[in-house]
Amino acid sequence: MADPIEQFEIHPLPGLDFGEVVLPVVGKVHLAVTNSHVAMTIAFALVVLFLTLVTSNAKVVPGRLQAAGEQLFGMINGVTDSIIGHEGRKYFPFVFTLFSLILAMNLLGMFLTFTATSQLAVTITFAALTILLVIGIGFAKHGLKFFGLFWPTAAPLVLRPVVGAIEFLSFLLRPVTLALRLFGNMLGGHVALKIFAGFVVTLGASAFAADGMGLFALPIAGLSMAMVVALTALEFLVAFLQAFVFAVLASIYLNDVVNLGHGH
Repeated sequence: MADPIEQFEIHPLPGLDFGEVVLPVVGKVHLAVTNSHVAMTIAFALVVLFLTLVTSNAKVVPGRLQAAGEQLFGMINGVTDSIIGHEGRKYFPFVFTLFSLILAMNLLGMFLTFTATSQLAVTITFAALTILLVIGIGFAKHGLKFFGLFWPTAAPLVLRPVVGAIEFLSFLLRPVTLALRLFGNMLGGHVALKIFAGFVVTLGASAFAADGMGLFALPIAGLSMAMVVALTALEFLVAFLQAFVFAVLASIYLNDVVNLGHGH
């Protein structure tokens, strides 16, 4: 059976491994175009192409592509408006960019042998961008009052330092949980698919070769095939839900600093 982790390994493309090079400021690095670069570039290109097609030929009566685009726009716009409030429109481009790129990478991984969002470096980058924007907005809008986020005035005075410490730790863990949630779901789902697909091939070959298990392996291979079909459908749903959850959580974290200390 093929190694289920092999699909997540990063490999330089043939002829595009330039070896050790010296770059200004950075210094010596190993420069290569890898399968990870290609997957992320294709996802970015597909997002740009989709948005271009949706917006360039907009009609009063939308076609299927325009209708799909408007549904996605409306869904994320509804998320930012309902969570952040009247200032949500300002942050819609950032949240929608996160959502569309993550969704494209997740879905692309269902058709290619490499899923960019199964790499922790990629999910950490998305999480770091989100939390840095949150911190930047917090200081830009509120200055040092930003630290009021960690001083819960609703709690009894004696408990505020303890609750504040918990809130501060929770804030520090936000990018970690954002990155690990996306990474873990994409990694785990594809590993499970690979394992059951391996069962189908191995048991099917054993049945027809009659090397011990014989035809008794066929029912198990059939059950494994059913699991592959079910998991594939589930992975398409997970690919969408993980992008949506990331967008929702990013909006929640933005709301904490945009509407610091009061509702919207």
